[in-house]
Amino acid sequence: MSIPSTQRAWLVQKSGAPSKGLALKHDHPVPKPEPGDVLVKIQAAALNPVGYKLMRLIPNIMSGRPFVAEHDFTGVVADANGAEFSNGDPVFGYIPATLNPVTKQGALAEYVRVPASHIAPRPQNISPTQAAGITLVAQTAYQALFQIGGLEAGQTVFINGGSTSVGAYAIQIAKAYGAKFIDYTKGTLYRQICANPPSPKFHIIFDAAALIDPSLYTHSHDYLAPNGVFITAVPTPNLSSPHDLWLGVKTVFAAIIPGWMGGVKRKYKMVMVENKKDDLMAIQKLVAEGKLIPPVDSIYEFDDVLSAYDRMMTSRATGKIIVKVVPDID
Repeated sequence: MSIPSTQRAWLVQKSGAPSKGLALKHDHPVPKPEPGDVLVKIQAAALNPVGYKLMRLIPNIMSGRPFVAEHDFTGVVADANGAEFSNGDPVFGYIPATLNPVTKQGALAEYVRVPASHIAPRPQNISPTQAAGITLVAQTAYQALFQIGGLEAGQTVFINGGSTSVGAYAIQIAKAYGAKFIDYTKGTLYRQICANPPSPKFHIIFDAAALIDPSLYTHSHDYLAPNGVFITAVPTPNLSSPHDLWLGVKTVFAAIIPGWMGGVKRKYKMVMVENKKDDLMAIQKLVAEGKLIPPVDSIYEFDDVLSAYDRMMTSRATGKIIVKVVPDID
């Protein structure tokens, strides 16, 4: 496979909304893999809310910018560099947010160098546009349910935000492992549950929607088992909204005040995804077996990335927003 010296790439150059912070470069250098890395020719990438939120929140002086935007991708190995892969192998994976500013690598480019531990073989039963958005959200759901929640077959899981990408994967993973799940996406949650309390109580509550309002947790003694756990994705309040900031403060206090001091007598945990090869391979196996179907909301061309971010910022996407790097892939 012939590897060019330059490529097209969307770079995060400064703080602000994507229309302000991103720039499309046509002569960005193609990276050379370092020991332990693989060079991947990207076919498609996916957007994540963390991408534009960090773009807006982190000041330039603290950001490590410029670097290539985004995290999730799929493609083919261009240079295996001595890893367990072969050139031409189809793979999927991601670049964690902690690596972006260090390696300057991201998914919105034609090539990426990435640690071999951060990619897995792409199952043959899915297309590149389906594979592009798997890794970050699927690992988030998997780690929330198993590493934090200790999910076992037969347990009951309450999942708030099943229409989110993380929630959609959590529902499918829970089902695949024999758990019972209840999905809820609207209404005043704790009032609805208290009016119809489950029996037995939930073993896990997973707030995939990352609510700012702590009421689902603060009332959880009515519907979460005493040894159960409340898990949430990372809430991101609007820093310009006094109401959101107040709810954020209430959430922090609810989470840290112990039960013996009058706090909530249920565990509160926040899932912070980290790359684990075993988790990635478990997810790969579920996809290959047809037990995980990657949800896709919409697909955009590489030159139309800003429109893709506009769709992301509506908060109405029901699945992953995909950007095709290679125009003729499915």
